[in-house]
Amino acid sequence: MNVLVIGSGGREHALVLAIKKSKSLDKLFCLPGNPGTKLLAQNIELPLTDFKSISTFCKQNRIDLVVIGPEQPLVEGLSDWLRANNINVFGPSSEAARIESSKSFAKWLMNKANVPTAKFWEFTAEEYGKAVSFISECDFPIVIKADGLAAGKGVSICKNFEQALEAVNLLSIDKIFGTAGNKFVIEEFLEGEEASVFAITDGESFITLPAAQDHKRIGDNDTGKNTGGMGSYAPAPLVTSELELEIKEKIF
Repeated sequence: MNVLVIGSGGREHALVLAIKKSKSLDKLFCLPGNPGTKLLAQNIELPLTDFKSISTFCKQNRIDLVVIGPEQPLVEGLSDWLRANNINVFGPSSEAARIESSKSFAKWLMNKANVPTAKFWEFTAEEYGKAVSFISECDFPIVIKADGLAAGKGVSICKNFEQALEAVNLLSIDKIFGTAGNKFVIEEFLEGEEASVFAITDGESFITLPAAQDHKRIGDNDTGKNTGGMGSYAPAPLVTSELELEIKEKIF
């Protein structure tokens, strides 16, 4: 198989490293890649926004599978474009990617599917006064999130009104995340461990990957602002031990 990985970060480097080990692999490309992926695959210099050039490259190089890592090209419809051109893609459609690109949509979907989630309220930048009035009556801490993609940095955990007002100002007035902050979500604060469990599905069946945890906040002991990703580890011992305990209780 000839495989093309889309992206340039550490996630894509890990994908390239894993795919490289496959016995089914013939040629491996990474677009645009990074210095690390260059040691494992052939980096391709094409804009991620140039869907037509990407599909042309795939056809010219007989790409059997495209693996898309970053959220942005998924949200913008790259997977839809490639599938429309009869190219196999590992990655959700733009509509499915809304779970990542819109926090309010994700919360609405969880409520509809009865998935437990923190209470939330949504506001637009034009509802600035309404949002300020709301946070003035909140019990703190609260969580304020930019609705759109913010490279993993759009979340503020606010311990008091002053911090919450600053977060709202940064989103609504200063526009530090551009259009991603045109709408924002205010959530109740839940304290505890956080882990991610990913399921891969073709729409009919699915498999789950080991639970993972990442390093969210920049300071020691979970302090400071959220980061765009400082590394992760899997399986997550916390989830693994909890599952093992649950299984033992059911068996014995």
